[in-house]
Formats: sequence, C-alpha cells, structure tokens
Amino acid sequence: AQLSADMDVFWLIFGSVLVFFMQTGFTMLEVGNVQHKNTKNILIKNIFDAALGSTIFWLVGYGIAYGDDEGDFVGTTFYGLKNFNDYGTWLFQWTFSATAVTIVSGAVAERISFEAYFIYAVVLSAIVYPFVVHWTWATGFMSPFASDEKDDLLFGCGAIDFAGSGVVHMTGGVAALVGIMFLGARIGRFDKDSSFKLPEYSPIFQCLGTFILFVGWFGFNGVSTLVASGGGSAVAAKAICTTVIAGSSACVTSVMIGRLHLGYIDFEFACNGLLAGLVSITACCATVEMEGAFCIGIIASIFYYNATHLLEKYKIDDVVGAFPVHGACGAWGVIAAGLFTTENNYARAYSGVYSDGGDRASHCNGVFYGGGGSQLAANIILFLVVIAWVGGISIIMFGISSKLGKLRIKSEKENFGLDYAHHATRQEREMIKLANPDFAEISPDFVSGRGGKSDL
Repeated sequence: AQLSADMDVFWLIFGSVLVFFMQTGFTMLEVGNVQHKNTKNILIKNIFDAALGSTIFWLVGYGIAYGDDEGDFVGTTFYGLKNFNDYGTWLFQWTFSATAVTIVSGAVAERISFEAYFIYAVVLSAIVYPFVVHWTWATGFMSPFASDEKDDLLFGCGAIDFAGSGVVHMTGGVAALVGIMFLGARIGRFDKDSSFKLPEYSPIFQCLGTFILFVGWFGFNGVSTLVASGGGSAVAAKAICTTVIAGSSACVTSVMIGRLHLGYIDFEFACNGLLAGLVSITACCATVEMEGAFCIGIIASIFYYNATHLLEKYKIDDVVGAFPVHGACGAWGVIAAGLFTTENNYARAYSGVYSDGGDRASHCNGVFYGGGGSQLAANIILFLVVIAWVGGISIIMFGISSKLGKLRIKSEKENFGLDYAHHATRQEREMIKLANPDFAEISPDFVSGRGGKSDL
C-alpha cells in the first residue's frame, strides 16, 4: 500500500514537471509571434504568470477550488494550505492554473499595460479559474465526482472535462477574447479595408514552442488520472495516445484547409492546427476511442479556421490565435465529450455504477455511441457556465481598466516598443539611439514615466 501511495505522489510530481514545462512552450510561442521590440516585455509577463500565479493559488485559489464544499459552490478550507499535506496534488493543480493565465497573455501582447496585466493575472488566478475548477473537478454542482448517487449528479452524470478543455482552455480563451475586444488591434494590424501581418520575431521559436507544448500535453492529459496505481496508468496511456492522434489529425487538416483557402501551405496553421486538436481532445482524452479522437481533431481544424477567419473579418487582433485555439476549440472539446464518449472508457476513467448498483456508464454514454443525451446535456451546461462566468467577470475587469485609461499603453510606447520604453538600461537606450536617430526624439519622461501618470 505504501509503495502504491509513493508511486502516486511521484506520478503527480512527474506530471507537474511536464505541465509546468508547457510554460516554456507558451513563452517560446509568444515570443516568436511578437515583434522584436517587445520580446523582453512578453518574457517578463510569462515569468510573472508562474511567480504571481503560484502565490495567488497558494493563498486563495486552491482553497476555493478544492476546499471543503459549501453549497456546491465554493471551497471553504485549505486557504494558504492550512491543515493540508497533499502537496503533490497542489503542485499539479497549480500548473493548470498557470496555464489558464498564460493563454491570455499571448492574445493581448504588445499593447496591454503592465497594470492591466497584473490585475487580470490576479483575478483569473484568485477568482475566475478556481470557481470553475470547484464546480467541475471538485465537488461542485457540475462535478462527476460530487456523488455516487444518480439524483445528486447533473443530469445523472456530471460534466466530463477530464483534463480541461473547458475548465482551463475555454476559460483562458474566453478571457482572452474579451481582453482583445476591449484593447483593440495593434497599430498597423488593420486599416479600413485590409489586414496586415506584422513582423514576427522568429518562426523557429514558434515551432519550438509548439513542440514543447505537444510534449507537455502528455502530462496535461495523461497524468490527469491523478494516480498511476489501480489501473490509472492504463487509462493514462490511452489518454496520451488519443491526444497524439487528435493533435495530428487537426494539424494535417488545418494545413489542407489553409492550402485550399489561402493558396499556400501556412506555417501558422500547422502550429496552431496541432494545438487546436490537442485542446479539443483534452476534455475526453480518457473516454473516447482512437477513431473518435481522429474525428475530433479533424473537426477541431474547422473550428480553428473559422474562428480565425471571424477575428480577421471583424478586425479583432489576437496575436497568437489564443481564442481560436483555446476558446473555440476548447468549446468544441466540451461538446465532443458528450458525443464521442464510450461506455467502457467512461467506466474506466470515472465510475461504471451508481451507489445503488445502477448502470452509470451506459447512462452517461456519448450520443454517437448510443447514449440518451444526458452526458451531452451536462456538458452543454458546462459550456454555458464558462461563457457566462468567465465572460462576465472579464467584461467587468477589462471594462473598468479601459474606462480608467489603464488598459492600453500609449501609442508612442507601442510604436517604439515596450522593451525600449520599460526594460532598457541607460546604456542600451544610448546604443539604440545611435543606431536609430528617431529614438533620440523620445524624452526621458517617456521612458521613465516621470512627469505624469505611468501606464506601465
């Protein structure tokens, strides 16, 4: 028994390392997409995602998410990890929280103020994300773990979101969409009739970030079994395999769609298409068959392409494609779980029977495999709750920042770059001035923030 317990703790630590390594992937992907003049700024924000997020999740977030339940709504214990000793679980769950925050930083890059960034990082880590976790993964009103009795579960099932298509990715994606709508597009991204692709720092970093995320997803989805003992490792192995297939089919299909519509093989569609498939399978990676994963990936590419096209059409500037990948495909993943889940996989990943001996697995079967729609109905509720909760809080948060003039940096700083304005030493500024005489026109007040309110 002790050996099994030790193995399960190590399993969580191993998964935590893989999922936290995804922060490197997000960082590389984001820095590859921004302009060279904003590289330090985006790097610092990614470091803060981890440092600030861990502090907030320790003090507040974990307690809301996994503390003792009150009214199927909120956790009431474990704030500051008081009277708590399951550190492997905390570590693993924190890495997921950090992912939700990082999704937003890429979308709003190159024009959001540091003040506004700080506020949304705190609010997402302390309030928005933890409540969604409690409702879906702990013992809240949508959780499949809330009870073993049919009448106590949402539609007799609870919502399936095995590793977070909705809880993590859709949460980050919806917040990102609201943020970029309030922010507006970067200078030069659109004019009245056209869109323009701004210079990107490095496709090498974009590709490297995509591959790092791919590797990290093995921990993200596989280790979401939370245990390796008692059959957990077998469920994890299959979850990783479905993850690979969904990501691969989405990647290939996205490139094909891009070739048909754009007339060339698009590098961005290869990277983001892969990520779109990975996001979409995350909710049901442990509950679908391989052919289901293949189909989910193909459909994910359609969601990704159309969401990208709609953002372009309405001149909404998402630097890294966070909403198409995480928001739109996260939503598809939540719905897909109610369609493609099979009875046998559900029984292995969750529970096959109710406390009274009733057949839970057949009741919660996916619609495409003979289910009556109960699981789909529960997952539609999850979809609607994430939109309402995350969208509502994000509108308030970004709306207030915008109203107070604290959301977006000044146009002068955006033009010259945040690295120069906020992160350059005096020696670096002098070197830049020598290389580009236009920079000499910037006053010291512009760089330091003196002589008025800073919009750092």
